[in-house]
Amino acid sequence: MSEQATADLWPGESTEAARRLLLAAVDSFARRGFHATTTRDIATAAGMSPAALYIHYPSKAALLAEISRTGHQATLDLVERAEAGGDDPVAQMRTLVEEFTRWHARGHTVGRIVNNELHALPEEDFTAVAALRIRIEETVQRIIARGVEAGAFKVPDLRTAARAVTSLGVDVARWYTDRSSESPEELGRRYGVLVLRMLGAEA
Repeated sequence: MSEQATADLWPGESTEAARRLLLAAVDSFARRGFHATTTRDIATAAGMSPAALYIHYPSKAALLAEISRTGHQATLDLVERAEAGGDDPVAQMRTLVEEFTRWHARGHTVGRIVNNELHALPEEDFTAVAALRIRIEETVQRIIARGVEAGAFKVPDLRTAARAVTSLGVDVARWYTDRSSESPEELGRRYGVLVLRMLGAEA
C-alpha cells in the first residue's frame, strides 16, 4: 500500500504528527509484527522522539487500535454503500465484492495488520473492532438473504455464505503485493464474477 493510500485512512482531523506516527506504525508492524515493534521503532521511523509519540498516543497498542478501527470502518463504509446503491441484490453483491476486493488489494499492508494482529488489541478495542466486523458480515448476509428471497441466489446457509464472501476479499491482503500481475480493479471484477457464481446467480 502506498504511503498516500495509507494516509487517506486518516483525513484532515488528524494532526500531521499523528498521521506520521500512524504511517510509521503501519510500516513497523508490517515489517516486524506488533509484538516485536517498540515505540522507539515507531517514533524513529516518524522522525520523532519516543517522548513525542506519547503526546499523541499513550502506547503502541493505541496506535494498533486506531489502525484497526479505521481499516475496519473503511470496509464497513464501502459494503454499506454497496447495499444502499440500488435494489437489485445481484448488482449490490457485485459492487460489494468488487470494492471490497479492490480495497484489500490497494490496502494490503493495512489489511494484513488489522487481521493478523486482531488479538493483540486491548479488550475494549477488540470489542469495538469486533462490532464493526459483525456489521460488515450482517450487511453481506442481508444482501444474500434478499437475493435468496428473489430467487437470484441459491445457498444452503446464509451465515456461511456471507463469511465465505468476506473471507475471499480479506485473504487478498495476505498474498497481494504491488508486484502482482493483476490490478486491484481487474482482480475486483474477477472476484465479482466468481462470487456471483458461488452464490448460484445466473451468468
